[in-house]
Amino acid sequence: MTDSHSVQIIILNGAPRSGKSSIARAIQDEFEGPWINLGVDSYNAMTPKRYLPGIGLRPGGERPDLEELVPFFYAALYESIAIHASLGLNVIADLGHHDSYSQPLGILGDCARRLADFPVLFVGVRCPIETIMQRREIAQEGRETLYLSATEDVPVPEPVQRWQDAVHRPGIYDMEVDTSVLTPLECAEAIRHQLDLGIPAPSAFERIAGIR
Repeated sequence: MTDSHSVQIIILNGAPRSGKSSIARAIQDEFEGPWINLGVDSYNAMTPKRYLPGIGLRPGGERPDLEELVPFFYAALYESIAIHASLGLNVIADLGHHDSYSQPLGILGDCARRLADFPVLFVGVRCPIETIMQRREIAQEGRETLYLSATEDVPVPEPVQRWQDAVHRPGIYDMEVDTSVLTPLECAEAIRHQLDLGIPAPSAFERIAGIR
């Protein structure tokens, strides 16, 4: 087993189309060493179709029938992150954490506690909703049916607004980036700079883990 502090875990948290996946790819391309992406897309690719959107279940309590499984999906994902890190593999995970289910599930705190033995940089990926709506109009292979578009009567669909409102609660991060003003590579470089400086103490995950 590798020293837990010789590896790094980066969790990117933001709404769909905020640019998380592009940042994750830039980190994989530019950072030294192996960086394994264990984000929402890779996890949902392994999830049976009847249980989708799985950990991507959006805010609003729309699928109470799936909610009892979501904490277990997240727990399994974060245990996998811990195993990868314990073997010396850096991990980047692009996710959309929220607690706006039909009832609070406390998933983020549980996930933070599962990584208590590892250095974790928790990054808030911000993006104005106007930019997100513009990006939703751009076709993306494999996601053609995932994104709601604007109409003249409804410029911002309610589910999109719910993501924007819920995903950054409680908003405790080690750093934040705004993808409306920074490219994915610039975001990755800002993250690299923060890693060089060190994760603030106590880290965001240490603070979140203490919230019960």
